[in-house]
Amino acid sequence: MTDTLRERFWERYPLAELNPQEWEALCDGCGRCCLLKLQDEDTDEMYYTRLACRELDIQACRCRHYADRATRVPGCLQVTPTVAAYDWLPATCAYRRLAHGETLASWHPLISGDPESVHRAGVSVRDQVISEEGIAEDDYEDHVVHWVN
Repeated sequence: MTDTLRERFWERYPLAELNPQEWEALCDGCGRCCLLKLQDEDTDEMYYTRLACRELDIQACRCRHYADRATRVPGCLQVTPTVAAYDWLPATCAYRRLAHGETLASWHPLISGDPESVHRAGVSVRDQVISEEGIAEDDYEDHVVHWVN
């Protein structure tokens, strides 16, 4: 049996009750979760960099090897209903927003009906980041950015 998208599922069901297709449909395709992040050891504050995971297709804002990403990138963390509430996810992230009782943003493809709306809204990393490949870990701090939510 193939799962289907239930009507306005994001408003009607908690994250833990979504079927696999609905779960994947929540991803807005911004690519921000695939950016390298730095955490201040003293304050635990999280900082995003403009460095994208080597597996992120920066133009498409999608993982090149999504199905086996955890094997290719051992530190890749799968977003689950529990992880969705973590503050390391961008404030714009649909998973995080729903986990915190918020609604989807107007530019979200499930609301707009257009997968390009996230890019037009300036929320995605398209044309704003570079790959981590070739960047020394000691230089990551030079690439810290502050994203507009």
